[in-house]
Amino acid sequence: MTPTDAVLAELAERHGVATGYDDWTGRRVEVPESTLVAVLDALGVAAGTPAERERALAAVDRAHWSRPLPATVLGVAGRPGSFWVHVSHGAPAEVWLRLEDGTVRSDLRQLENHTAPYDLDGRLIGEATFALPADLPLGYHRIWLRSGEFETSAALIVTPGWLGLPARMGHTRTWGLATQLYSVRSQRSWGVGDLTDLTDLAVWSASRHGAGYLVVNPLHAAAPTRPMEPSPYLPTSRRFVNPLYLRVEAIPEYAELPKRGRVRRLREELSRRTERDVIDRDAVWAAKRKALRLVHRVQRSAGRELAYAAFRARRGPALDDFATWCALAERYGDDWHQWPDRLQDPRSEAVAEFAEKHGATVDFHRWLQWQLDEQLAAAQTSALQAGMVLGVMHDLAVGVHPNGADAWALQDVLALGVTAGAPPDEFNQLGQDWSQPPWRPDQLEEQEYGPFRELIAHVLRHAGGVRVDHIIGLFRLWWIPRGAAPTEGTYVRYDHEAMIGILALEAQRADAVVVGEDLGTVEPWARDFLRSRGLLGTSILWFELDRDGDGRPLPAERWREYCMSSVTTHDLPPTAGYLAGEHVRIRLELGLLTRSAEQETAEDRRQQQAWLAELRRVGLLSTDQAEPEAVITALYRYLGRTPSRLLALALPDALGDPRTQNQPGTTDEYPNWRVPLGDSTGSPILLEEVFTDPRAAALCQTLRHATRK
Repeated sequence: MTPTDAVLAELAERHGVATGYDDWTGRRVEVPESTLVAVLDALGVAAGTPAERERALAAVDRAHWSRPLPATVLGVAGRPGSFWVHVSHGAPAEVWLRLEDGTVRSDLRQLENHTAPYDLDGRLIGEATFALPADLPLGYHRIWLRSGEFETSAALIVTPGWLGLPARMGHTRTWGLATQLYSVRSQRSWGVGDLTDLTDLAVWSASRHGAGYLVVNPLHAAAPTRPMEPSPYLPTSRRFVNPLYLRVEAIPEYAELPKRGRVRRLREELSRRTERDVIDRDAVWAAKRKALRLVHRVQRSAGRELAYAAFRARRGPALDDFATWCALAERYGDDWHQWPDRLQDPRSEAVAEFAEKHGATVDFHRWLQWQLDEQLAAAQTSALQAGMVLGVMHDLAVGVHPNGADAWALQDVLALGVTAGAPPDEFNQLGQDWSQPPWRPDQLEEQEYGPFRELIAHVLRHAGGVRVDHIIGLFRLWWIPRGAAPTEGTYVRYDHEAMIGILALEAQRADAVVVGEDLGTVEPWARDFLRSRGLLGTSILWFELDRDGDGRPLPAERWREYCMSSVTTHDLPPTAGYLAGEHVRIRLELGLLTRSAEQETAEDRRQQQAWLAELRRVGLLSTDQAEPEAVITALYRYLGRTPSRLLALALPDALGDPRTQNQPGTTDEYPNWRVPLGDSTGSPILLEEVFTDPRAAALCQTLRHATRK
């Protein structure tokens, strides 16, 4: 490297930006200078010229020594820790803690620190180090510092050393269904699966088949405009829920509606107009919105008004921001970058004036979130009462739409000049661009991780667990400069101690389990860290190969105990489709392969034959059995032989549905997230038919018996 390159490399390193990485084949890749400059720019660091790089590097040290305390201090319960303070050299430093419950701790011991003073514009700054007691309780506390007349404080977050599974599970294993809720339609739902359907599916799987949980796709909010974004993994907000999932008739005020017949006619007309073979979110929302508007106008009782006021107070300004954004989106479109300049700042007077002028519309969107909160609570309560040990497990998407509500409200903590994605890997050989603005790690720390804390608390409010999509993104995330190809990105590091610690803290408070989706390109130490903190990983059968041996299927007894194991996932075809090679056929048709079709097909057949041989080796499949139903049953029985604490049965597998829900790397080329639940022929079926389907019952019982051993 030239001297200038060396400065850029150091600057990148100081900001957690990788200058090189190992790709999925083990090859070392050096990140181009243009990528480093663009990513640093998204972090607010100008590095386009040698002079800018020198100034930026000097600013890192100045910023550090200008701070009296770290922005956020992390501690782990039961473990000693420490933190630094900066005061004028030779000045006293009085330090104490104020705990979450108001208790004051002043028994902090000063440790040796021989760091030389720093000259900050002629003022010498000294550094002292203090020990954190190991017996601090979990929670969000504060560190206070006084030096002479100067006094300040910083956040102290004490997180669990171990999360694990809720105590009520004991040492048992359990199984659950994995479902894409929008696809699970019933006779009374409005063309898309809703929260009443979720409740009924949970009760059926628990009471009839002993399921311990039900993991559902992200229910995050989409923009209330046409066309509604179909992907649950590209929401407008992760802090709120999509009202598309509301059951109108389950809202208490519906009983007081004088024109219930009008609501029924809306649902009946929707049923006549929509196609049976595809999920039409736009048509559903147009009809459902009219019905919800009618119910919203019904006068509420005094008790219900109190409940609504309590909900509004609990969600605070974030709810107001979201509801205001929805009203603005309906008026100006769902891309806030295209709004009038005066409305692009959520704190502007113009936005406040708009919210006041359109108060009824803003309140409608607030009210929708209250109804969703109540129906989510009812679903979880019903699931537990039916016998589930965990209940509903929600899914947390990686990020949000760049033009959406969260990107508008959280502009100061999101990197808007880049998008998150993934580098090329074996299954997505061109890489992935998820088009989502990532968290800025520096601003998360500055804001004491408040936005992240709020997000996790919301997702776990009515849940027995959370599946975190691409949990490795809490360690490092692939940032792609705007306009660049996914291959032209680099990794940016996060403080995983903070991110994972807060996730575990909120889960412990909710008495919930955390499952991290740790597939793809993952550094082994990251999986070890998750396991050491009691977070579960994810195992998908097709990917469980003996990497240290000859690449054959990993024997069941060698699978991880602390993980949720399944045969397939939403980014692959259901097992019937996988056995038929749908994942190869679709990618070939859409031009997503980097190898020839012959090579891809041969490799797929080799892997499938290896798994069939493994099933026969352990006696789960006879040599004359090859029909899909027998193979699917054998594969799930194989899961039962693993030590995994959670087993997941994909609902399409229970029915033999072969159709893919999502093809990574596509948008409209394939009907992603629009495929309704179907039977073994791919014909759509309703939830009521699932409850009486003998094939579904048999596979559910297979998992029930497997987890009782």
